[in-house]
Amino acid sequence: MPVLSQQQNAYAQYKNNKVMGASGPELTLMLYDGAIKFLNIADYAIEKKDVEKAHINIIKTERIIDYLRNTLDMKYPVAQDFENMYSYIARRLVEANIAKDREIVAEVNKHMHAIRDNWVEVMKANNIMVKDA
Repeated sequence: MPVLSQQQNAYAQYKNNKVMGASGPELTLMLYDGAIKFLNIADYAIEKKDVEKAHINIIKTERIIDYLRNTLDMKYPVAQDFENMYSYIARRLVEANIAKDREIVAEVNKHMHAIRDNWVEVMKANNIMVKDA
């Protein structure tokens, strides 16, 4: 087996173990980090006029937002606040994807950073160890 393939397999195994061993709050943080990563890639792709790459990464972000929305436990009042935020972000992502608009991508990215940063504070306040934050 070539060295590169072995390294890729080892990295894939590491990522899988990281996800499988994560708590719910840690998984949510990973999703926020993923959304931010994909928004950054989409922004760069739009700048470079790579329409397909921008589309793919905006869709990846939409899927993360959809997943977050679908996992909300609506018996808690705060869930409606998250639903409202996620709904707005989902709508803006569609608009960004249609227009390949960097300003909208930047706006959504700003919101995602704020949500992520607040989530990290919630984790810390609940004595949940935050790795790489």
